[in-house]
Amino acid sequence: MGTRLIAWLAACLVLGCLATARAADEVYQSREDFLDRSFDGQPPEPTLLWIRGSVRDHIKAILGHRYPGIRIRYWARGQRTAWILEEIGKYKPITTGFVVEQGRIRTVKVLIYRESHGWEVRYPFFTDQFRDVRLTKGWKLTRDIDNISGATLSVNALTRLAALALYLHDQAVSGE
Repeated sequence: MGTRLIAWLAACLVLGCLATARAADEVYQSREDFLDRSFDGQPPEPTLLWIRGSVRDHIKAILGHRYPGIRIRYWARGQRTAWILEEIGKYKPITTGFVVEQGRIRTVKVLIYRESHGWEVRYPFFTDQFRDVRLTKGWKLTRDIDNISGATLSVNALTRLAALALYLHDQAVSGE
């Protein structure tokens, strides 16, 4: 009877791990679809923003760590920019799309979520909080973002990314 119990527990453990692994790394929207929707089916060619000097320092102040790349790709038409950015939730990156227009966030979409917990940040009840948010001179958002119990690290990651998208938009449209 002890052997059966151990085998049953091992099977439950394996199935639980498989379920958790399956729940992670969910693609909710492709990059192409996000860009198509952001620019009415005709996304512009991407542009690069180089990360150097004071831009690098400001990004570090916003994120709380150095950005891992030397440039960031974005798409722009007029006063509208789209950014696909990543930030670590607890252990893995969360890929998120942002549309910024005239210094305000218009859209936030979680494109890929790789963690096993905190995936609630992908739903509109959460992402809609960012609509029309601006960035203050102190790199903070003009509105507090409500937390989700059990998803604090994911909420914090998306909040930092929103501030980053607004800062990068200002850099892109000002031509600095």
